[in-house]
Amino acid sequence: MEDSNSTPSISSTHPGFIYDEGVTVASTIFPRVGYSILAFLMFINTVFSVFNNSLVITVMLRNPSLLQPMNVLIFSLAVSDLMIGLCGSLVVTITNYHGHLFIGHTACIFQGFAVNYFGLVSLCTLTLLAYERYNVVCKPREGLKMSMRRSIVGLLLVWFFCLFWAVAPLLGWSSYGPEGVQTSCSLAWEERSWSNYSYLILYTLLCFILPVIIIIYCYCKVLKSMNKLNRSVEMQGGRSSKKENDHAITMVLAMISLFFVCWLPYTVLSVVVVVDPELYIPPLVATIPMYFAKTSPVYNPIIYFLTNKQFRDAALEVLSCGHFIPRAHTDVSINMQTLNRRSRLTALSTNSHSRVLPL
Repeated sequence: MEDSNSTPSISSTHPGFIYDEGVTVASTIFPRVGYSILAFLMFINTVFSVFNNSLVITVMLRNPSLLQPMNVLIFSLAVSDLMIGLCGSLVVTITNYHGHLFIGHTACIFQGFAVNYFGLVSLCTLTLLAYERYNVVCKPREGLKMSMRRSIVGLLLVWFFCLFWAVAPLLGWSSYGPEGVQTSCSLAWEERSWSNYSYLILYTLLCFILPVIIIIYCYCKVLKSMNKLNRSVEMQGGRSSKKENDHAITMVLAMISLFFVCWLPYTVLSVVVVVDPELYIPPLVATIPMYFAKTSPVYNPIIYFLTNKQFRDAALEVLSCGHFIPRAHTDVSINMQTLNRRSRLTALSTNSHSRVLPL
């Protein structure tokens, strides 16, 4: 669906590029060595994305006791991140190695859809995680309502919400096509039509700005609540939880920082396209934001899974084929008196109860 007064996209009119159903001619947009460098970088990204998220999924499946309500969100995040690695990073590695988009029109559309869909699922799952952690720390009564049913319902809402935004371009509201240096496919950011502008505006507001607001609000409240709880414990003569608090602050800052690194360039591009439709965006500049977004599957498993000692021990056991013998789990079980006094804090510490994945 395209307006009559819309102009062709930059990518389809760029000199030296011919793209038709199943036919692709090598582009002169980028030097051959540039494609080789991109292929190498995306290969490294693919290896770590697939390995890290496959490890998370394997550990979860081999240890059913870990599949608790909060951890189910981590499992879903690993699945969507793995699909980004396979449908996005892996394909881009191969096309950059060849130096042009040889996969054909249908495969291009599918890749654009898959990366958009699973990328949105990951982003919204991170938002859901932030919200549930906010409930656990700042609203203990609400946190106690956390159940497997609630987690699954939340994930279903996330996956269906993201499916709507991924399917819409297939039905004519915006579209998918080659992007940047023409070795990958994504939303048609460069398409000059009101259909595309309206999609990008709502997409940016509901799929990025709103999640960002929720994530920042939730984690700021978490930190504020933890600091308040620490002061209360100290005033009552209890042991300070400075170590756990510092760990939580570090992890929150890492979450927010890497979230922005991965997704902010992607959003800025869409905003720029809408605000200044006549602005020429160099192909490499148009490509970089998408490549940043494809790095998120590397960071997420490390931040949300491998920083927890219990899961780290389980991962080492998987990697050593069951021969790894973890140290005594004295830091997994928590003295009940301490738990009652600092339940909200320990829910996010490295020694937390297995029902709640720590920061």
